[in-house]
Amino acid sequence: MPRFLSIILLVGLLSCDSDRGERNPFLQEIGFRFDINLNLPLYSPLTNLGNAIYIDTPGVGIKGIFVIKSNFDQYRAFEASCPNHVPNDCSTMVLDGQIATCPCEGYEYYLFTGQQKDTPDDGNRYHNLLEYNAAQSGNVVVISN
Repeated sequence: MPRFLSIILLVGLLSCDSDRGERNPFLQEIGFRFDINLNLPLYSPLTNLGNAIYIDTPGVGIKGIFVIKSNFDQYRAFEASCPNHVPNDCSTMVLDGQIATCPCEGYEYYLFTGQQKDTPDDGNRYHNLLEYNAAQSGNVVVISN
């Protein structure tokens, strides 16, 4: 009987999948939690669909985060450091409406999807924005990783 249980345990362990998708080699994943109180004037733009804000609070993301209200009851949050190179002096992206632009190379990203706009066709691997978890509970949006 112990041999049978060992086989079942071995099959169970081998069937577990720890692959969370391809990692971005440029951006370190850091743990954090940040609460956005939508009642505060600073975050009031997020009460309207399509509005995005930049949050540069220390410890929240690598170079801060962009948060957008992407649907009537959904928010999305993305890292503000350009995903296509190591963070440096020019890698903090600039918010322009619903587009985030990297000042280093001019790469642009859609905040509704996190995808790169006009990805170069040069054979190199390009990464989309690093997305963080965003969940609404009442008038609070919790961003975490």
